[in-house]
Amino acid sequence: MKKTMIATLASIACATGLAFSTQAYAGNDLDCKLDYQLTNWSLVYKHASGTGTVRCENGETLPVRITAKGLGLTAGKWKIDNGNGRFTDVHNIKEVYGRYAQAGASAGIVKSAETNLLTKGTVSLALAGSGEGVNIGVDVGSFHIKPAR
Repeated sequence: MKKTMIATLASIACATGLAFSTQAYAGNDLDCKLDYQLTNWSLVYKHASGTGTVRCENGETLPVRITAKGLGLTAGKWKIDNGNGRFTDVHNIKEVYGRYAQAGASAGIVKSAETNLLTKGTVSLALAGSGEGVNIGVDVGSFHIKPAR
């Protein structure tokens, strides 16, 4: 009887602790988005640079600089004027800084479009943007988000 009661109390304590820790952890997730502009060129080697703003649901914002480099079957010159991104697994807005692994595709003549899936540890970023120029290709590389100067 004593062992059963101790086991039951231990189970209740563990379940309660797990419930509180899960709620506290889930409560720290931030919904953060990136609005950006990029200028790109590529001929096997892809290079992009630009600026953006990270905005989180808690009201925090960060101006950022963006650079991207990659290799693949790519060619063209284009710009993305109204790019949008969404981060996952962000608990602090400064976690968005860093180098992300990238795989992407782009295509367009006059009107261009680009999509990218990026990851940096547990933080991920999905990008989509449109603009103008001439481009086609697929590539892999890195996408770096730094503080704006």
